[in-house]
Order: sequence, then C-alpha cells, then structure tokens
Amino acid sequence: MSRAEVTELIVSRKIEKKLSWARIAEAVGQSKEWTTAALLGQMTLTEAQAKAAAAVLDLPEEAVTQLQVVPYKGSLPTAVPTDPLIYRFYELVSVYGTTFKALIHEEFGDGIMSAIDFRMDLAREADPNGDRVQIVMSGKFLPYKTY
Repeated sequence: MSRAEVTELIVSRKIEKKLSWARIAEAVGQSKEWTTAALLGQMTLTEAQAKAAAAVLDLPEEAVTQLQVVPYKGSLPTAVPTDPLIYRFYELVSVYGTTFKALIHEEFGDGIMSAIDFRMDLAREADPNGDRVQIVMSGKFLPYKTY
C-alpha cells in the first residue's frame, strides 16, 4: 500500500463513517489543521497518532506504518494549481507575496517565516454579507545568518 493509496483510503473512510476532520483530530490529539494535513499526506504521525487515526477510520496495519513515514511534501499535481480554491491561495501569493516579503523584512529583518515551526487556525467568521473564511497563520521568524 503506497502513501497515496493510504490518503485515498482515509478520505473514503472519512466519508463512509461521516466523520469530520475535527472529530478525527480529537482522536489523534492534535489540531484539526495539522491532523488534516497529516492525513492528506503532508506530515509524519507518531506511532500513537497513527494508531489513533487507524482506530477511528478502521485502517489496516499497513496504513499505520505508512502514516509514520516522512512524506514528500508539497505534492500538488501541477505547478500552478487548477483546483479553484487552492488556486486562490496561489493568487494570494502572486498578488500579495511581495507585500508579505516587504512587511516581514521591514518589521523583522532579512529572513523568512518558517513553515516548519508553524501554526494555523481556520475558522468560520459570520458576516451579514456572507460567511467569511478566517485563516490565522503563525510561523517562527528565521533570520538569514552571516558567515
């Protein structure tokens, strides 16, 4: 069983069992954002986390093993995303990327925001003109070193 096959099985079982990502995250013991990324193939689970996910999703032992393997991250099928929702994030970076860079450098100095030491929270924000998606991202600032 490949990691891609495990991801497909996870999505199928989630649908069959009528589970939310938040409910699965409770069983795994991590945030819904991290757990979703992990179960979609972007993070490595510990043995305990993999077994907890397997229990709630009724996954085979082979899947438990695959969930503990370091994944190939950033595995979108195309360089420019074609899925409309994912494309909007690509568009955000295309339009606001230079703004993010300029403001981070002005406020922190020459460096980057870590995607490794990182937190994210996604929530629904009620609005009379239509609900909004609120995403808060927090990454550790890593300055470039002089050597």
